[in-house]
Amino acid sequence: MEEWKEYKLGEVCTELSDGLHKAPKFKMGGDYIFVNAKNIFGGFVIDNDPSKKSTYEEYLKYSSPLNDTTILYSIDGTIGNVALYRGEKCILGKGACYMNPNPQVLDRMFLYYELQSPRFKSYIDKMSTGSTIKHISLKTMRGYNFTFPSLETQRQISSILKSLDDKIETNRRINDNLEAQAQALFKSWFVDFEPFRDGEFVESELGMIPKGWRVGTLDEVGDVVGGSTPSKKKPEYYAEKGIAWLTPKDLSISHNKFTSRGEIDITIEGYNSCSTKLMPKGSVLFSSRAPIGYITIAKNEICTNQGFKSVIPKIAGTAFLYYFLKKSTSEIENKATGSTFKEASGSLMKSFPLVIAPKKIMERFEELVKPILNQQEELEDESSRLATLRDTLLPRLMSGELKVNEIEREIQ
Repeated sequence: MEEWKEYKLGEVCTELSDGLHKAPKFKMGGDYIFVNAKNIFGGFVIDNDPSKKSTYEEYLKYSSPLNDTTILYSIDGTIGNVALYRGEKCILGKGACYMNPNPQVLDRMFLYYELQSPRFKSYIDKMSTGSTIKHISLKTMRGYNFTFPSLETQRQISSILKSLDDKIETNRRINDNLEAQAQALFKSWFVDFEPFRDGEFVESELGMIPKGWRVGTLDEVGDVVGGSTPSKKKPEYYAEKGIAWLTPKDLSISHNKFTSRGEIDITIEGYNSCSTKLMPKGSVLFSSRAPIGYITIAKNEICTNQGFKSVIPKIAGTAFLYYFLKKSTSEIENKATGSTFKEASGSLMKSFPLVIAPKKIMERFEELVKPILNQQEELEDESSRLATLRDTLLPRLMSGELKVNEIEREIQ
């Protein structure tokens, strides 16, 4: 049996440090991302804030020694997210720990999966400091003890796990392409009116529209429904398995287009105790505060908390409502009110204006887009199954409990 040797993480990395403890000079349109904890997610460096970009000159002052062995790990505020460095132009902040494993001893992908293992997560949970804002020190990172096998076995293990992640990533890219197609079709039909240009157009309060179309409100094409939360003081109102119930926080974790339930369900007693409403499959769930604009499609009957103003299809179908809300999010947010945080009220959502096409056109759009939505849902379901398999195999492979030559039997 191959011996697994024990090391400290700091012993097997040529570099393990964090980034800049102040902000560089920012420049809108700059080429360099300022990377902190919130820019590290799902294995990737995320460019999600155009105001936090910097210049080559700042990079020369504050660059870190990143290379093709580098892994990034979030250690301040949001802790525990991991990303592979892929040559992104970036300046690291103090929330981003970078580590360069010694390639003669430790395979980068093996370390990437070790940082996601239950044993490492348990270590981080125990060693994190701070009551409100969590933090992991570099000393804590360097002091982590773990065992691992030879480089050859490391690569075999990481290859198995990576094959599952690669398929998940392929599915995501296919879905992104399908999403672009569906959005382009919606824009062509209901924003630019391209298929109807040969016909007559008339004036409306929303500009020129095809004759026979009209301006209406969102509540004419779908039922706008708010949500509610059962009392948190009543544990009997909540259950692991009950009535599906969703909060905006659930969507901040999952970025899927389709949703079946949130982190926790509510019981029948909890449902009856508040004013939330069970909505049918195909309802479009729209977060109306903290933040505004998370959008998902219900895979089954579901209800929500008060952070949503959802829309049940009526004249319009699921696809139209989804893409209309996606297109209109910025405008809805601009019209939202609130001192502490903005909220899109029920009256705002119900009265929100839109152009309504004749019934046959609305139905034809749904027919064209439905196969796209079906394929996206199937790919998300497959990715979910693959992620579950990966998460099941990962701790057993990384601990040596499951041998590489036993993997085919386990998967079957």
